[in-house]
Amino acid sequence: MGLIYLDSCLVIYLTENHPQWSARVVAAIGRAKGARFAISPLVKMECLVGPAKRGDPVLQREYTESFAAFAALTMPEQVYLQAAQLRARFGMKTPDALHLACAQHHRCEALWTNDNRLAAASHGLARKLPA
Repeated sequence: MGLIYLDSCLVIYLTENHPQWSARVVAAIGRAKGARFAISPLVKMECLVGPAKRGDPVLQREYTESFAAFAALTMPEQVYLQAAQLRARFGMKTPDALHLACAQHHRCEALWTNDNRLAAASHGLARKLPA
């Protein structure tokens, strides 16, 4: 298995130990033998919004430390240009288009998400969190 991009929601489930989803993410990662998991600066930004709103520096630090477990993907200008095309063609929201464009740019094997709209627009690249 190759490189798998994790959508922000999955990193949130893991870091905040979500009661319904955390164990599913851990199990799916465990089954993906040989895969490398990656996140983008956008994932980091989205993950840090909640703790910042709540004024929770401990959770912010937990996120920052958890980011080190994943490969860090860059988001060069080409990602933004591709995201514009995705938004225009599929009516996607900007963050979703950027996640998908980043995964495409880095030739990820998959983009794991829990977002039905993202999965529907990706032509098979984005996949709902495996059960």
